[in-house]
Amino acid sequence: MKFKGTRFVTSESVTEGHPDKVCDQISDAVLDEILKKDTLGRVACETFVTRGMVVVGGEITTETYVNIDKLAREVIRDIGYDDPKYGFCCETCAVINVIGTQSPDIAQGVDAGGAGDQGLMVGYACDETPELMPLPLELAQRLTQRLAQVRKEKILPYLGPDGKSQVTVEYHDGKPVRIETIVLSTQHTEDILDKSGASITDKARQEIINAVISPVIADAEVKTDEKTHIYVNPTGKFVIGGPMSDTGVTGRKIIVDTYGGAAPHGGGAFSGKDPTKVDRSAAYMARYIAKNIVAAKLAKECTVQLAYAIGVAEPVGLYINTHGTGTVSEDKLSQLVRRMFDLTPAGIIKELKLRAPVFRKTASYGHFGRAGFSWEDTSIAKTLAEKSALL
Repeated sequence: MKFKGTRFVTSESVTEGHPDKVCDQISDAVLDEILKKDTLGRVACETFVTRGMVVVGGEITTETYVNIDKLAREVIRDIGYDDPKYGFCCETCAVINVIGTQSPDIAQGVDAGGAGDQGLMVGYACDETPELMPLPLELAQRLTQRLAQVRKEKILPYLGPDGKSQVTVEYHDGKPVRIETIVLSTQHTEDILDKSGASITDKARQEIINAVISPVIADAEVKTDEKTHIYVNPTGKFVIGGPMSDTGVTGRKIIVDTYGGAAPHGGGAFSGKDPTKVDRSAAYMARYIAKNIVAAKLAKECTVQLAYAIGVAEPVGLYINTHGTGTVSEDKLSQLVRRMFDLTPAGIIKELKLRAPVFRKTASYGHFGRAGFSWEDTSIAKTLAEKSALL
């Protein structure tokens, strides 16, 4: 049921230069490179970064070859770590490859068409934004995307690749009404420090607000007002960033990757995993189902949970919650979903075309709510609406 009264909901996002996102992109770049030549390759690739070092490991079984050293450096360069001034550089960092092969004990279950692991996966959609995503997360993602755009187009040439955003939205009776707080932290060079060296100048802070925050607010579904708090680099400065300032690990930004905390999370990360891993593929299918239910106007908000047992093809659990907003009972929706969708790993892979090398694009700014991914398509909403009327 929608919350009654006033509440404040917060979500965050990070840029592609955040250490954890560097790792996600390297892991998914490895996956894509394998899928280009071996669509049946089994990949569970994990990356770790720290000062001057990248470690790539995991379980990979494939008929093709990937130059891990070259690929990792290309990803790091594309992100923007191409100059020692950022503390981490594609040319000088060490790349260590410790990849092994998939356990035969796991492979025998996957070979038979079963799930690659046990676990539960969650999909979610709501009508707060055109993307059918929660508004706080959507705004946070737009801010970090804009931050990267401003950096890459050299609108603000002093920005570095690392950055974070956080947005708090005020809700009344379940509806977003205003932006309470915006936090934006961005890596930068020393050029914009004040005389004390402890903080960026007021001029630079205002430039960042004008170039990054203001355009996002202008297009936002709800606006700021005189009571809105805006913080830009609230510690003062952010010169040391990226892997120079913090370690990064694949799969450590799972809430940023999904729904910003608006929905539960099964706990499994996505990046670096081929689609036989239901951690990833079933989470995409759950989003696909939830989004089409909302797009069909069968609910204003929908959570779909799937659960699997390792080596077993059919899900062992299906749960749909429309949070009191449904026009059709949840029991009938569950029956309809069972009839309309093949929820086996093979069925999901076929329906969503998950053998294509599309995964590196997912590895920053969220796996959901962006056009171009098969699980974001809503063309099945009309059929869902028609069939639900016959229940």
